Amino acid sequence: MNGTIALRAENIYRGSLILVNREYGYRERKEDLAAPGREETAQTLMQRRAALLLDSLMEVIGGWREIVPVSGWRSYREQKAIWEESLAESGREFTEKYVALPGHSEHQTGLAIDLGKRREEIDFIRPDFPYTGICQSFRKKAAEYGFIERYPAGKEQITGIGHEPWHFRYVGIPHARIMQEKEMTLEEYISFIRQFPYGEAAYRIRERGREIEVSYLKAQEECTRLEMDPQVPYAVSGNNVDGFIITQWRRKSGCAQSARYVEVSS
Repeated sequence: MNGTIALRAENIYRGSLILVNREYGYRERKEDLAAPGREETAQTLMQRRAALLLDSLMEVIGGWREIVPVSGWRSYREQKAIWEESLAESGREFTEKYVALPGHSEHQTGLAIDLGKRREEIDFIRPDFPYTGICQSFRKKAAEYGFIERYPAGKEQITGIGHEPWHFRYVGIPHARIMQEKEMTLEEYISFIRQFPYGEAAYRIRERGREIEVSYLKAQEECTRLEMDPQVPYAVSGNNVDGFIITQWRRKSGCAQSARYVEVSS
C-alpha cells in the first residue's frame, strides 16, 4: 500500500544535502543548533544531528583531545563581518579563495564545521588540519558518520573555493560514503543523482547488510507529491537547486522494514 507525501516548493531549500555555493545561496531560517565538543567550545554550534554525529566520531577516535572546533554555524551578519575583515586585511584574491560570500556560506546552514589541531594559536581562516596523525584518522572515519571534506584539492574549479583540508560538511549516510568512494564534491553528487529519477531508477549501495536506494525527484512549481511505500524507511532532502534527493532503506533480502523517517517537513 502506498502513501502520498506533499512537499512544498520551499522544501527544496531544506535538508542535509542542500548545495550552498557561489551560485546557490542559503535561505536563512531558524536552525536547531547544538555545541559539539567540550565545554570550552560551547560557542561553536552546528545543527543538532550533525553535532551529535561529530561527537560520536570524535569519541571513537579520541579526537577532542587533539582537535578543536574552530568555526561552525554563522549568522549572515557574522559571515559578512568575516568577509569584510578578510578583504581589508588580506585582499580580494585571498578572500574569494577562502571565504564564502555572505549568504552563500555553508557555515550559515549549521551543517559545516572548520576543525583545527589543538595548539596555543589557531588561524581562524585557515586552521592547521594535516593529513597525518589524529586529523587523518578523523578523515578516514568521517564518511561513516556522514561527513565529507568539502573542498578537496584539484576540485577548486568545481567548488569555487580553494583547497580547505579543515572544512567538513555533514551530508548524511550513505551520501558521504558514495561521494568519498567516487571522489565527488557535493556539486558533482547533485548532478550525478539526477541520473536516477525516482520511480524509474535508483543508485544502490549496501551498508551494514542493508540495501539503500538513492534517487532524484524534480520539484514542481508549488507542491510535489511523492508516492511512497509507508513500510519503507526513507529520508527526503532538498538539494537547494531544483528538487529532492530521496533515500530509502531496505532489508538485505529487499523486503520492506516497518519504520520510516522524513528529513524535511511538508
